[in-house]
Amino acid sequence: MAALLVLLSLLLLLQHGVCGLSRERLSRELGLRLSQSASITTWSAEEYPRFSEYGAPRPGAVVTPATEQDVAIIVEYCTSNDISFLAQNGGHWWATTFHLGSDGLLIILRDLNWVTFNSDKTEVTAGGGALVSHVIDAASENNVLVHTANCNCVGILGALLGGGYGNLMGQYGFAVDNVLSFNAVLADGHLRTITSEDKDLFWAFRGAGSNFGIVTSVTLKAHPVSPSDQTGWTGMLSYSHDKVEKVVEAIKTTHWQPQMSIILYYTTTGSPNHAPRVAVSPFYHGTAEEGRSAFSSFFDLDPIHDTMLEVQYPHWNDGTDGSCSKTAYQPAYAAGLATLDVNTWKKVWDEYVSFVSLNGTHETTIMMEAYPLEKARSLPESSSAYAWRNKVNFNAMAIPSYHDTKLDSAAVAWASKVRDMWRATDGLDSPAVYINFAHGDEDLSVVYGQNVDRLKAIKASVDPTNIFNQSFVL
Repeated sequence: MAALLVLLSLLLLLQHGVCGLSRERLSRELGLRLSQSASITTWSAEEYPRFSEYGAPRPGAVVTPATEQDVAIIVEYCTSNDISFLAQNGGHWWATTFHLGSDGLLIILRDLNWVTFNSDKTEVTAGGGALVSHVIDAASENNVLVHTANCNCVGILGALLGGGYGNLMGQYGFAVDNVLSFNAVLADGHLRTITSEDKDLFWAFRGAGSNFGIVTSVTLKAHPVSPSDQTGWTGMLSYSHDKVEKVVEAIKTTHWQPQMSIILYYTTTGSPNHAPRVAVSPFYHGTAEEGRSAFSSFFDLDPIHDTMLEVQYPHWNDGTDGSCSKTAYQPAYAAGLATLDVNTWKKVWDEYVSFVSLNGTHETTIMMEAYPLEKARSLPESSSAYAWRNKVNFNAMAIPSYHDTKLDSAAVAWASKVRDMWRATDGLDSPAVYINFAHGDEDLSVVYGQNVDRLKAIKASVDPTNIFNQSFVL
């Protein structure tokens, strides 16, 4: 009899969602308050995949809002019922800061995916569900350029809120430098428009935005161009393993033009051999002739493979589509660097070769991004909450990738060791990391630098109960 009573009690708990947030409960309590096109579903990893399954959130249910006001209603409901939540679009955040379990709610923003322009095409407004590809395709059709990240499947806002590096850095600065206004739901459950007149919040959202609200749309500067100005030159140059140090030295000594950027990769050749290789992906906003001239030092190193070609704006990011694959475990570690130490990068190459020799690790990547920074540094470091504008010149990432969780310990040990190697010769007074690339174990000063105290004060004012708590919380 006692056992039966316990069983009945457990069934009642499950029915009312106490042991996990149920779709039925949300439909009953929240569903009628949302717009007709909004949906409430049960969560599954297959339906809502993430870039990395390592430490990924495991919510009890999912709500997909159809309007910006829906987001406000969802946040108000969650705060009133003490339900933790996380907003997601592209799902590429890899940090290990999530603590969203079966009693939590995932807010999927993908239906807020509009992209519109003002009459003279100098401003673009993108919904919180727009991907980089959505913005670039719309911009190309309207003969404008918009500064975005370099990966098509990443959410425009996920990349932007941390600072926003990308192909157009040299011409337009950081993505946060191009923001005109945000629509955002704050901790009080209200939808607000945040402009430069909101001095503290506008500053804080541009570099630490996930701490302060859910951005439901953003208005950015757009840059009208002629169709001929949509030409870019990009691809991949691969080298034999004995060229590692020379390739790194070529990046270190690059004479930057505003139209340039470059990404260094340690990767493998794929099936069947999965041989380690060093490669670079140069980008030039212009013609092949101009690009080959700007990157001539890399051709002087006699690449063994050359896939460089002229492409139009909607195809600038095609080379990073491999990064859009999901469901692997990828506990990445990253470091900001003031300089490139060639000897360190040779040692990192040796570590990479050793790690990818393990069965099941051949998708692992080392990546380093470099951009011209003169335009970005024409603004003071205090202009936004992004902390490393004048200090970090390169961002390096060690991204182990595998599908067998038995490799977790080896992957974490390897990637954290590589990060330590970079930090030992980073040329900085103290460690730094780009928040969008951070692992999750960093001190707040490593992420936010000298801005920690000001950000904490703003956080205490606008989110005193810390409801936005799934990122690097202040």
